[in-house]
Amino acid sequence: MTAVNRQLEKQLHRWLKRNKVLLVFGTRRVGKTVLIRQIAAEYHNEALLLNGEDMDVQELLARRSEANYRQLIGDNKLLVIDEAQSVPEIGRILKLMVDTFPSLTILASGSSAFDLSNQTGEPLTGRSLRFQLHPFLSAELQAHYGYLTEYGALRDRMLYGCYPEVVTATDYSEKETYLKNLVQDYLLKDILAYEGIKNANKLLGLLRLIAFQVGSEVSYQELGTQLGLSRITVENYLDLLSKVFIVFKLPAFSTNPRKEISKGAKWYFYDTGIRNALIGDFRQPALRHDLGALWENFVVSEFKKRQETSGDSETAFYFWRTYNQQEVDLIQHAPSGAITAYEMKWKTDKKMRFPAAFRSAYPQADVHIVDSANFFEHFSINPDQG
Repeated sequence: MTAVNRQLEKQLHRWLKRNKVLLVFGTRRVGKTVLIRQIAAEYHNEALLLNGEDMDVQELLARRSEANYRQLIGDNKLLVIDEAQSVPEIGRILKLMVDTFPSLTILASGSSAFDLSNQTGEPLTGRSLRFQLHPFLSAELQAHYGYLTEYGALRDRMLYGCYPEVVTATDYSEKETYLKNLVQDYLLKDILAYEGIKNANKLLGLLRLIAFQVGSEVSYQELGTQLGLSRITVENYLDLLSKVFIVFKLPAFSTNPRKEISKGAKWYFYDTGIRNALIGDFRQPALRHDLGALWENFVVSEFKKRQETSGDSETAFYFWRTYNQQEVDLIQHAPSGAITAYEMKWKTDKKMRFPAAFRSAYPQADVHIVDSANFFEHFSINPDQG
């Protein structure tokens, strides 16, 4: 079977042949190696592919001299380094290379955002661009498998998520086993390698609590009390979990603090399969008490993944709630100031209406209800996207 085309590849192609270092981040097993190898293959005999976890490669790159790198790179126009975070002093190495070879583009992947970015941040100022690869976008799967197939697979995508090996698994038990192993063996690997983080059980416990509270505001103090951690430690752990693209935060939107919640946060998973694996629940929608929250997470994550894949750093996402509990699931605030509001419902009651307080406060807002029937109207294939 041919590989699913990734929209991030279009973004990367825009910057190839521009004497830049392109840094691709993402969780483990999300498809970074496949993507960068596909790009390298397009260069035929003008690309050099290295594995940063190879000790010989690390030793070779450690000799920081122009003569050494000239011999290594030769006439290649593209240097690809997979798992670049494993190479000591990688930032200084890449800086010397890109400064020495004006016709060279470097494409480096890393699963550990804080590790690789800390190493590359200062040395590569003005020389690098950051990109994020996520589990498959719905539009990517629709482009590959077709609308009818993906429409029929929508509940499976919500239940099992969109990691490449989950999507291609042949049966449900295989999907569940893969996700459980991913959570146990890979999910926290990068964070636990980070200095000062030693307790995997606390991190897993925090993720499970967040999984049960998807769609609801979280209290860092309450989370800390349940886990035996301080509020500050909880916030620090969640920050690290967001840096390795497991969860992301949705803050409150408010232009009227007297009536609207202006503080507080909701946390969502980038992949709902990971969320369900953490709580051990892969039951079908009709059997779930958390269907509304699960669907909300799935749709909000699609918006978030699409935005980050496209390189849009200016559009912001929020939730909205008043003190008398009127609420909107997702607010999209564009750089122009335009507001688009979304409510997520697995199945929509025709009588459903947006909160009157929101329509009154933001009459100019464009409002939508996203359900399982119209989902692809919001996440359809756009050839120009990405």
